[in-house]
Formats: sequence, C-alpha cells, structure tokens
Amino acid sequence: MSDTIWDEHYRKLENMYHGKAPINVFFKPTIRISRMEAEVEIPVREDFFHAAQSVHGSVYFKALDDAAFFAANSIVKDVFVLTLTFQLQLTRAIKDGSMTARGKVLQNLGNQIIAESVLYDSRGKEAARGNGVFVKSKMPLSAEIGYV
Repeated sequence: MSDTIWDEHYRKLENMYHGKAPINVFFKPTIRISRMEAEVEIPVREDFFHAAQSVHGSVYFKALDDAAFFAANSIVKDVFVLTLTFQLQLTRAIKDGSMTARGKVLQNLGNQIIAESVLYDSRGKEAARGNGVFVKSKMPLSAEIGYV
C-alpha cells in the first residue's frame, strides 16, 4: 500500500480516538500515530492525583496502553485491535506538567502483536513503561466507531 493510504489510516485512527471514545473527554489526551508507533500526551491535573499528591497509576495505564494499542492498530487496517495483556512498571511520580507515552510495535506475529510503551514526565524523565499483547477483534474499522 502507498504511504498516502497508510497516512489516511493513521489520521482515521486519530479521529476515532478523539471523536468516539467518551473516556477521552475526561482525560483530554492528544495522539499522533505513524507506522508501528504512537504518541499520547495527557496534561496533568490535580483531579488525577491520589492522596500522596501525584498522578494515580490508572492514568499511567491509560497513557501507556493507548500508545501501545494504537502502535499495534497502526499496522492493522481492517479491524479494531484489543488489549489481551498489558504489564506496567511504575518508576517515578508525576506531579505536574504533562505526561507523554511513546508506543511502538516490537513484533507482529500475525494473530498477535507485541508492543511496548514508555511514559515520560514533562522534563523528559522516564516515569513508567509497559508492554502487552494485542489481538485483532471482529469489529471492523468503520464510520460507526469514528474511523473517518
């Protein structure tokens, strides 16, 4: 397939992420997708904090899973992929600024895609990492789910 067709696929995935995922209304993330890679940025807000006044691990998971997931879906043009497993390692507290997760595909096994992502704070320091296995669903990428 030509680069233009793939670029259109990435933009449609980005539109789906921003337009049809109600959870993103709360987190207000941005996403950039390219071949086998995705980057998710989430601005840090105090309502993401746990009692120790830093971002709760669930927000780390959201950013890391989304980045790895869309890196995986970047190479699947016909259906929505699903997260089968995802493991996290949380290494640094994030208290302000923004958090950026960069995901990439490590291996495409046909029926399974292995991807990883690394989360950085606004100073560029690694705060967490994750890796997972993603599988193809039976749900077609279509206008119904925002793939436009």
